[in-house]
Amino acid sequence: MTTALETRTFLPNREVLAPEGEKRKLHGVRAEELFSVIGAAVASLATTMLIFGWFTPLTGGVGFVVVAYFLFLIFYVMLTSFNGQREEIKDRIVTVLLYSAGFILVSSLLFVVVFTLIRGQDAFPHLNFFTQTMELAGPLDGLDVGGIIHAIVGTLFQIGIALLITIPLGITTAVFLNEIGGNFARFVRTISDAMTALPSIVAGLFIFSALIRTGILQKSGLAAALAISVMMLPIIIRASDVVLRLVPGNLREASYALGSTRWRTVWSVVLPTSRSGLVTAVILGTARGIGETSPVLLTSGITSVMNTDPTKDPMISLPLQVFTFIKSPEPNFIARGFGTAAVLLLVVLLLFALARLIGGKGPGQLSDRQRARVLHQSRLDEYRIGVRAAKRASDNDPLTAANPNEAK
Repeated sequence: MTTALETRTFLPNREVLAPEGEKRKLHGVRAEELFSVIGAAVASLATTMLIFGWFTPLTGGVGFVVVAYFLFLIFYVMLTSFNGQREEIKDRIVTVLLYSAGFILVSSLLFVVVFTLIRGQDAFPHLNFFTQTMELAGPLDGLDVGGIIHAIVGTLFQIGIALLITIPLGITTAVFLNEIGGNFARFVRTISDAMTALPSIVAGLFIFSALIRTGILQKSGLAAALAISVMMLPIIIRASDVVLRLVPGNLREASYALGSTRWRTVWSVVLPTSRSGLVTAVILGTARGIGETSPVLLTSGITSVMNTDPTKDPMISLPLQVFTFIKSPEPNFIARGFGTAAVLLLVVLLLFALARLIGGKGPGQLSDRQRARVLHQSRLDEYRIGVRAAKRASDNDPLTAANPNEAK
């Protein structure tokens, strides 16, 4: 048997413990950190210039940037080790790496956008570039003849039809995967995950072989939209599935506790809570589909005239129009190609802004109008509950029940 002394819990003596160090600051930038970054950057740049200019017959370019960044990390570790502890050095190194990744991402995006706008600036001043087609424009004609309005209309038609197909089907499939589950749901999730890596040319060949070669459809905007839908659908399913998993389970349980059915809970609780995330899923799918070229080339064809009927005749899109312009050796066609690419970027940004307006804010974030509406409804509920409580109290009062005329 164990004695009471053996089962007693002993706390360590605080006087013999190691003294607590200063708490690490995980947010904000201190002066010494800024000086360490500047010093490491200057040292790495000077050392790299010595290496490339004196010690080795190397040329600049990507190699210069890689060596300079590698030396910057080494010098930064050396400088931070003078005043920081081991964990603090790790935090600073990871912070630098994350900032570097963000800087590379933003720089790459800005480079692509600025380069495209600069190369396509010759076509922008001409109004006909946005109002005419290429029906009457030849290879040697100037930029004052011809335009891409037919490609803009074709892109809007194709991506619009694709969204009409993929949004309800993709979100419904994601709801099925999360709310129903089972062996078949696991099979569907596996297939949708595998389709995210499907090459775009395979989707175009599928629609071409299954619908166009069999005579069900002809080369048209509808066939191109179906091929684009094959590419967009797994992206929307996968992203929506992840978003719906993030909905707290206690919201569903609260809805069930109030007597709601499963589908009423999905419609009134799950989908509104994840609306902003679902809009992001649609944006990702749109970004995948709107830039596809090879499926449109196989299923829609190339045309220089306006076509507003997506069920027949070829209908070109902006990416395919860029391809037809850039492959030409004529400088005016190349300028039109970069101008068309810039217009495609603007169309994508416009669609993303529209999707954000539709998606609204995240769950729990109310606008001023919504807060005023909630406050007004709360006051009405408070008044109704007060009236009912007063009526119930008057009904239970024996004096009021004995003399109803007196109560009046």
